[in-house]
Amino acid sequence: MSEGNPIRIAGVKPVDHYVLRVSFANGKTFTVDMRDFVHQFKGLRPLREHAVFARVDIGEGGHSLVWPGNIDMGADRLYEMALEQSGRADTVAFIRWRWRHGLSLSEAAEALGISRRQVAYYASGEQEVPRTILLACKGWEVERKAVVAA
Repeated sequence: MSEGNPIRIAGVKPVDHYVLRVSFANGKTFTVDMRDFVHQFKGLRPLREHAVFARVDIGEGGHSLVWPGNIDMGADRLYEMALEQSGRADTVAFIRWRWRHGLSLSEAAEALGISRRQVAYYASGEQEVPRTILLACKGWEVERKAVVAA
């Protein structure tokens, strides 16, 4: 979640059919229900079988989860899903804003007029992202589009 330190998976354990316990390198651990995700995409159909789903493993460098049949899911998307399911829509919106614009922690801090440390707290989910910051993100996008269009 920080500059030069992408989201990585440190551990994974199936706890039920479609449910994983995932530990991330940033020290956070989540229980992630993948039922909807598995049923949403045809390419994930093999994971509907409990025996196949349970064979989950960590991909190279911890950047993904992998299953037999060349099925994988990126750590970024999994982290996003984990935050959504744990009620952290504020953090997800903030992360998506940064990713959408390719902003480092320092660049996001400069764009919002706050400290890099505060951006790191928001991006990691350590602190709730205030509504004023989420609105500032939207305002920054509008201003940026206006500059690009001009």
